[in-house]
Formats: sequence, C-alpha cells, structure tokens
Amino acid sequence: MASMATFVAKSPNPPHSIANPFKLPQLPARLRLAMPQHLRAAASTRRFAASRRVAAACSLIEPDGGRLVDLVAPEGSSREALRREAAWLPQIKLSRIDLEWVHVLSEGWASPLGGFMREAEFLQTLHFNCLRLGDGSVVNMSVPIVLAIDDAQKRAIGDQRRVALVDARDKPVAILSDIEIYKHNKEERIARTWGTTAPGLPYVEEAITKAGNWLIGGDLEVIERIKHNDGLDQYRLSPAELREEFSRRNADAVFAFQLRNPVHNGHALLMTDTRKRLLEMGYKNPVLLLHPLGGYTKADDVPLSWRMKQHEKVLEDGVLNPETTVVAIFPSPMHYAGPTEVQWHAKSRINAGANFYIVGRDPAGMSHPVEKRDLYDADHGKKVLSMAPGLERLNILPFKVAAYDKKQQKMAFFEPSRAQDFLFISGTKMRTLAKNKENPPDGFMCPGGWKVLVEYYDGVAPPETKKFREPVPA
Repeated sequence: MASMATFVAKSPNPPHSIANPFKLPQLPARLRLAMPQHLRAAASTRRFAASRRVAAACSLIEPDGGRLVDLVAPEGSSREALRREAAWLPQIKLSRIDLEWVHVLSEGWASPLGGFMREAEFLQTLHFNCLRLGDGSVVNMSVPIVLAIDDAQKRAIGDQRRVALVDARDKPVAILSDIEIYKHNKEERIARTWGTTAPGLPYVEEAITKAGNWLIGGDLEVIERIKHNDGLDQYRLSPAELREEFSRRNADAVFAFQLRNPVHNGHALLMTDTRKRLLEMGYKNPVLLLHPLGGYTKADDVPLSWRMKQHEKVLEDGVLNPETTVVAIFPSPMHYAGPTEVQWHAKSRINAGANFYIVGRDPAGMSHPVEKRDLYDADHGKKVLSMAPGLERLNILPFKVAAYDKKQQKMAFFEPSRAQDFLFISGTKMRTLAKNKENPPDGFMCPGGWKVLVEYYDGVAPPETKKFREPVPA
C-alpha cells in the first residue's frame, strides 16, 4: 500500500498576525490576517463548461488567508519546553474526535484558524458559515471546530490562561493558550449545523449530547505531529505535503474527489472523464486528489483500513492512473450535515491546493434518523457550493449521474432517452451483494476491489450466526 502514497517533507508555515486596519474588536488576534488580492479572472468562474478554454495555471491556488497554518512545534528546544510546561498545567483529556480536530487544526486544513474556536468565531460559523478577516475579506467556515469541557474542568482551570490537552493515555498533545471559556448551547449548535434536532444524528450522539456545557477556545501549540500508528500514517499527507507533491508532479490543476465508500467503476468513470474535460479546457497536467475521509464515521460505513485496501486495488488494476492520481487520507471527522458540511469539505481542499472540487448527489447527507426519507434535498449541496461565501475561488464540478449500462455491460453516464437500459446499484444494494458473497454485474467494480469488500463483510458477519456485527467507526 505504501506505493500509493508519496513521502514529502513538512514545511512549517506559520500565519502572520498584523494590526487590524478595520478595528473589528470582536475578531480574535489570530484571525487578523491580511489576505492578498487574488487574480480571479479565470478562477472566478463557477461553472464547469467543457466548451470554455482557460489558460493553464502556473501555480497552485493560495490557501485561505494567504498563508498555510502549521501549528506543530519545530523539533528541538521549543518542543521540549512545551512538553515540560504541559506537565504542570491544568489538563483536558481529549476524546477520539477531539484528537482528530487537533490533527485537522495542526496541519492547516482549517487555515487561517489557529486553534479551537473562541465565541466570536463560533457564532460567525453558526450564523454566517464564514469568518471575516481583519482586512474585511471572508473565508468559508461552515462547521464549528470546538472543544467542550464540563463544570469540574472549568473550575479546575480557574483563571489560568494556558491549559494542556492530553490523549486517552494522559500523554501531552498540545497547549491551548490565551483561552476563552463560553457557554455550549448544544441545541443552537445542533439546529444550525444539521437543520434539525431530531434524535439519532450520529455525530451528535457521539460528540455533542454527552459533552460538557462549556466550550474552551484559544491558540493551539501542538507538541508533535499527530500519528495514529495504524499502518496508514503514510497516507495522512498534510496540506503542505500535498502541495509539495502536486508541485513535484507539475500539476497545473488539482481536482479533488472525497468519498467515504469503496470506489466503483462509476466513480472512476467520473474522475477520468473530469480529467479529460480539464485537458479539453486547456490544462496540460490535471492531477486527481482521491481523498477518502479518515476521521469518525458512523458504524455502518466501511472502516477506513478496508477502504484504503480497496482503493489500492483500484490503482493496481489500472482503473485509475497512478501517475495522475494522489491518494491521501483527509483526517476530519464526518458530521453527515449535508449542505452545511460539504462547504467544509470543499474549503479544506483549497488549503490542500485543489482548485476544482467534484460534488455529487446529496453530498455529506444521510437518511433522516426518524422518518423514511433523505435528511437533505439531494441537489442542495451542489447549489449551496455555487453560492457559498468564501468559496468563490473554487470551481465546482457537478457530478454526472453514472449507472450500470446493461447493453454495454459497464458503468456509463445515464442517458434518459434509454432509461430502461440502465441499472442503478445503490450503496445499500452493493453492501447486500458483498455481504451475501454475490458478484455484481461485470464491469461494476474491478475484481480486486470487490474481493476486498467481500472479505471485509465476511469478517464482520460470522457464518454460523449470519448476524452482522457493527463495524468499528473509522
């Protein structure tokens, strides 16, 4: 599997704080960043039209805020000083999801955010889906990145201005400084992020319902790079590393495709067709960022390790070209918050260097937890992305509908004029076939990838019981 990933050096690139020329006192100091003026003549277009010719870009898109945030302390005395200081500071134990957010923040996926949100940032995110910078410009930020504490932890912190964040084994991970503690209004947070407070929302039950009644924000200093030690860390390329890899490959366009499911030939058709269309537009070397979500997912999603095995087979079988594909893991947890969350998914890929983002039907959506219907309108995600504040520089690529063409015996783009020739194989249908060790139609998925999926479900369901155990979230 290591052959799929590229190892590149980490480039420290801390944000520069400057005086706020607009004197907006509600903005925390770390957001007082100058955003350079961008050349938007070609990049401002939001429609992907194959007929339009555009000049090939000579450099990668700039990160939000103009600088890529890197919150990991450099090796040496400063790192050791942080580790020593953390030993005597008040401590906050991080949950698994909290640690994933530390990972996200530390590598600059949320640039220009420099730590867990203070109240001003939290409110802007909830009410506006964006953050206003010191120069008056805005960057998209649609999901709160916050850290909850309970009453006892709040009392223990007292009037301290710095606290240590530790993992499940009490190992110091980071220091949060210049802290601000404010009320955690869970109902408002849930309603504005998901558009509902219906019971059964996976992320809510996992990370919010039982969380503390206070939120603590501040500047984050991470002692060392977050490692998961699960055999997949070589795929967890930071935005800086991805940018370096795209530059090494002389990419003049980067198009990102996020998924939390196995790759079938319909996905591959979409990705290869996108590259073809970019070439027709005048780009010389478009590179695909195949970027599976690697943080928390709900229990019935295929775990990350198995998805990565399946993706490996897709490249080994030549379904995707390894020369023009970079496979990496996106460390964010999954909210399943539909049009709100898909903005976060798109924004974070800007920071990784992507200037095109593929969006499909019901992105980041799920079934309603109570009623028998989708929680979100299937088309709202792509419509919201085309209008979202702070995403004007990103070119949105609407998903073409692919289905199994029974006449050609392969995945093809759906043609309404001969709808009877197409078979739609849903994710539920795919999982049912794999669980029952039945083969899909020839041409639906590469044989190696399908074998991995069958092996996974075979391990989840012991033959003697035929009852499927819930997979561990990944």
